[in-house]
Amino acid sequence: MAKAAAKTKAAAAFAERRPALGGHTLSAPGVKVEILPPAERVSLRAPQASVAALSKALGVTLPVKPKSSAAKDGRTALWLGPDEWMIIDEAGNDPLADCAKVTALHSAVGISHRNVGISVAGPAAAVTVNSGCPQDLSLEAFPVGAASRTILGKSEIVLLRIAADVFRVECWRSFSDYVFTLLSEAASDAAN
Repeated sequence: MAKAAAKTKAAAAFAERRPALGGHTLSAPGVKVEILPPAERVSLRAPQASVAALSKALGVTLPVKPKSSAAKDGRTALWLGPDEWMIIDEAGNDPLADCAKVTALHSAVGISHRNVGISVAGPAAAVTVNSGCPQDLSLEAFPVGAASRTILGKSEIVLLRIAADVFRVECWRSFSDYVFTLLSEAASDAAN
C-alpha cells in the first residue's frame, strides 16, 4: 500500500498540464486556424469610478467604448459591457495579482483555465469566422481592435480583431473542440 502511494505521488510530481487541443493547427489556402499558447485571463467587473485605478494597476487603459479593446506590453483589455472587461495577458504576467492590489471597488476572477484562444489568420479569415458568426466583420463595421461577445455556431465566443486579416477567438474550454472543428471546416470551405 505504501509503495503504491509513493508511486502515485512520484507520478503526480511529473504530471504536466496540457492545454486543450494544444498544437492543433489547420492550414488551408488563404487561412490558418490554430490553437494559441496558454495565456492568463481575468474576468473583470467594476464601476466607472474604479476604472482609472484598475487601468493603472494593469498597465493598460481599460476601454470604455463598446466593441473596443486596448493593448500594451502583451496585455489586452477587451470591453464586454459597461462595467465588464476580459483581460488577456500573453506576456506571462499575472493580471489577477495586479487587480488584487487595487482597493477601489471591483470583482476580478481568474478564468485562465476556463478559456481557450484560437487564431484565425489570412485573407480568408473574416469569411471563415463569418461562416458561423452573424456579426458584420467588414473592416468598416468591425475594425482592427474591435472586440465583442458574440456566437459562433452554437457556442458563445469573445471575438477580437488583431489585424485586418487576423482574429482571436476566445471560447470556453468545454466548447473548444466544437469551435475549432467549425472553424476548420469553414476554413476548408473558404479556400474553395
